[in-house]
Amino acid sequence: MKLAEVLADEFGRIREVVHEAVEGLSAEQLVASPAPGANTIAWLVWHLARVQDDHVADLMGTEQIWTSRGWLDRFELPFPAADIGYGHRPEDVDAVRVDSADLLTGYYDEVHEATTAWVAGLDEAALDRIVDEAWDPPVTLGVRLVSVLSDDLQHAGQAAYVRGLVLRDT
Repeated sequence: MKLAEVLADEFGRIREVVHEAVEGLSAEQLVASPAPGANTIAWLVWHLARVQDDHVADLMGTEQIWTSRGWLDRFELPFPAADIGYGHRPEDVDAVRVDSADLLTGYYDEVHEATTAWVAGLDEAALDRIVDEAWDPPVTLGVRLVSVLSDDLQHAGQAAYVRGLVLRDT
C-alpha cells in the first residue's frame, strides 16, 4: 500500500463512523446530552470536522471550507469564524444545534473530499516537512496528520457511543 492510500483509507474510516453516528437521528437526538455538561453528537461531529478543516487547510495553504464554501453561514453558530471547539464549555456545546444530520454530514463530506484529494498527492518525503516551529521539537506534516486522525477518530467514536445512549433512552 502506498502512503496516500493508507491516509485515504484512514480518513475514509472517520467518514464512515461520522455517517453511522448521525444517520437517521432527529434534530432533538443530535443535541441530546447523555449527562449534564457532556458533549452532544452534533457538537462532536461539528468539532471533528472543524479540526480537520482547520488543520488540513493550514497544511494545504488554503482557506477553510467552513468559510470558503458558506458553512459558517449555514450553521449560524454564535462563535467566531476561526472557532473549532477547543476550550468549549457546556454552554458552548449546547449552542451547536442543527436542523438535521444532513448539515453535519454535508460539511464533513466536503472537508473529507478536500482532505483525501490533497493526501492523494503526498509521498513519504512530504511527511518530514516542518509545518509548525512553535513546538520543540518542531511539528512535521506527518505528525500533524496523525494528530488530526487521532483527534477525529476519538470524537467520531464518542459520537457513536452517544448515539447508542440516545437510542437506548428512546
